[in-house]
Amino acid sequence: MDNLNGIVAFVRTAETLSFVAAGRKLGISASAVGKTIAKLERSLGVRLFHRTTRRVTLTDEGRDFHEHCHRILEDLREAEAMMSKAAQTPRGRLRVSLPVIGYRFLLPVLPAFSARYPHVELDLDFNDRLVDVVDGGFDAVIRSGTLTDSSLTSRRLGPFRFVLCASPGYAARTAPPRTLAELPEHACVRYRFPTTGKLQPWTLMADGSEPPNLRTAMTCNNMEALRGAVIAGFGIGFMPDFLAHDALASGMLVRVLDDHSIAPGQFSILWPSSRQLLPKLRVFVDFMCAHLFPEP
Repeated sequence: MDNLNGIVAFVRTAETLSFVAAGRKLGISASAVGKTIAKLERSLGVRLFHRTTRRVTLTDEGRDFHEHCHRILEDLREAEAMMSKAAQTPRGRLRVSLPVIGYRFLLPVLPAFSARYPHVELDLDFNDRLVDVVDGGFDAVIRSGTLTDSSLTSRRLGPFRFVLCASPGYAARTAPPRTLAELPEHACVRYRFPTTGKLQPWTLMADGSEPPNLRTAMTCNNMEALRGAVIAGFGIGFMPDFLAHDALASGMLVRVLDDHSIAPGQFSILWPSSRQLLPKLRVFVDFMCAHLFPEP
């Protein structure tokens, strides 16, 4: 109906029996109230008020109309309150892109997230290519390393560390290196970034650089494949601790140069700065920051 403003003005006037008092409640002048109600009366084809210089009273038609309009406005207020509450409830599909190995740290915490926010549908894209958040239609992305896109807002998810690992079989065949100087004598399984084609540096030196003359026995552009190759005994691998954790615990992998200080890595969650932080995204960001990489 086009006369909603007129109905509101009519109900306020019927409640106060005064254009002036109704105007105060609505934040407009008494004249504006009178003109709005006159327009409503012309639209309805009935007279809603008796007007004198001293008072305003409802006509019989006005009393009937007020009874219905009062209920309508109450229903509208109730509907507005319901929608406002729904808008604050996290719900809907949430598209998130993250590296393939991200399932190792993300999936273990998702049951607790879904139990807390059952109306959020997660649409996860595990992909090692660098996706465009906006053009790809993602609500957020999880990335490691240096962040360069200034159009994205970010929060740190927490650090992880890289570890050197080998299979027990490889360690039995070739005595594990005891120092960095011995590392070039061993077969190295290297990760090649799929986006740039460059080898991941093994930042093992005190200054954060890579030991010279490493011997590459195999390269993989997938961290899961690298892990599998190291478990199979191809050589020593350099991988995130969360990727090696289960295999180390089960004895499928052993640590190499365990006492050596290795520079940490960092994951962050990012989303478009121009995009409203909807409840579904807000709770996802907060939950992941709290649970993915908790402080020891």
